Amino acid sequence: MTCHLSAESVFKTYQREGAPDVEALRGVDLCVEAGEFVAVTGPSGCGKSTLLTVLSGLDLPTSGKVIIAGQDITTSSEKELAQLRNTEIGFVFQSFHLVASMTALENVAFPAELAGSKEALAKAKQLLDEVGLSDRRDSFPHQLSGGEKQRIALCRALVNDAKMIFADEPTGNLDSANGEHVLDLLVSLQKEKGSSLILVSHSPEVVAKADRVITMRDGRVVDRNDPIAAKGQKHV
Repeated sequence: MTCHLSAESVFKTYQREGAPDVEALRGVDLCVEAGEFVAVTGPSGCGKSTLLTVLSGLDLPTSGKVIIAGQDITTSSEKELAQLRNTEIGFVFQSFHLVASMTALENVAFPAELAGSKEALAKAKQLLDEVGLSDRRDSFPHQLSGGEKQRIALCRALVNDAKMIFADEPTGNLDSANGEHVLDLLVSLQKEKGSSLILVSHSPEVVAKADRVITMRDGRVVDRNDPIAAKGQKHV
């Protein structure tokens, strides 16, 4: 088995002045294969979102290693991390994080332009077509519904052909119909592009679509519900 992403004995401790330290992650080990969809679930405060920020390089662990595409991001420079984010990683957040002064097309194309792609606009137009938003290219975020904003965020995450997608409660701000539509699009695009997906969610409907489910509690992985393992493939 080849891990596209691996975490080895990852700890994350937050120090608080005048208060006890918070151990958000306590020795997490994880392997995610290329093209795999892994859902991370568990009660509020169990460390799910912290795990996502550490795995994606948005924050560093207190100890342990995180390796993406063979690169140890815990020892990488900020320049190396920026390059990795531009070429290997896509993010989808609950609150969309679109740039208010940019149109839908510009928001999607922006990461590709940062990466120096000469086909940024063409890629952005194609992705917007794929998610049914070709008629909203010139709209600004304040002119879009929540479901439309999240579809644009999906396109932005994939415009650089990211091989690793991180999604933190991507349907959390949407009604059930829009949430299901956005999730189906995300999974469809992830499979089409052959990307790996790590998605944090409380939703049983979201979790049910994953190849593998990891349950966390108190900063630890306490259960690995792995339907693939039943077919004779073992995940660590």
